[in-house]
Amino acid sequence: LTRIQSLQLAFGVPLPAGTQWDLLWEAAQLMMPVFIGLKEVAAQAWLFYHDDTHIKVLSLLQENATQAAEGSKERTGIFTTGILAEVDGHRIALFFTGRKHAGENLDTVLEQRQEGLPAPIQMSDGLPANKLKTAQTRQANCCTHSRRKYVEVMEAFPEECRFVLEILKEVYKNDAQTKELKLSPGERLEFHQIHSQKPMDALEKWAREQIEQKKVEANSELGKAISYMRKRWDKLTLFLREPGALWTAV
Repeated sequence: LTRIQSLQLAFGVPLPAGTQWDLLWEAAQLMMPVFIGLKEVAAQAWLFYHDDTHIKVLSLLQENATQAAEGSKERTGIFTTGILAEVDGHRIALFFTGRKHAGENLDTVLEQRQEGLPAPIQMSDGLPANKLKTAQTRQANCCTHSRRKYVEVMEAFPEECRFVLEILKEVYKNDAQTKELKLSPGERLEFHQIHSQKPMDALEKWAREQIEQKKVEANSELGKAISYMRKRWDKLTLFLREPGALWTAV
């Protein structure tokens, strides 16, 4: 809004950020029933992607300053959570801004889920902020975050990291092929079980041996990358056990 204010001022049109906000807020109230309706439909989805990003909200920053002066230990972080829900062949994108983490916001959405529906698949990274407190989901973690940790230490541990990345490359290739063939969730599961199970088993065995046989120092950067992957192994490999579970997030 500040950028628009500056741009309009250059054309001789006074349009303060505060005025823009008032106009947007008024329009948002008209759209609120649509948001509420989309939220209710999204709650019935079979698959959710979600993540957080930090954001600044002036009113909440003022609250933070007041709380700090009073010695409060309330949460001060401010986030926008993006939730992408797949339901009935459509994708619904919802955004929530405030002090709640992604997992808490997804919990709020799933409060409107109809009873009797199977637990949805929840695709996210492995951060604790993505954990749900009340709702039940089948949790999958995106492999991209695990892979990135090996890329970051490739220069220091070239041989070990190349081994991991080559295996992951093979599974990425398999996953891309399932999309090109437009396989159904069940067919995609069968394809991965045939073509991806063996390399992933080899990767799990290698990772276990590196730590248990002390081939890698557990506190080294490579050791931390391996530990991150092993800790989340069940969630990283849900795509080998559940139809519809994904290998990576969108």
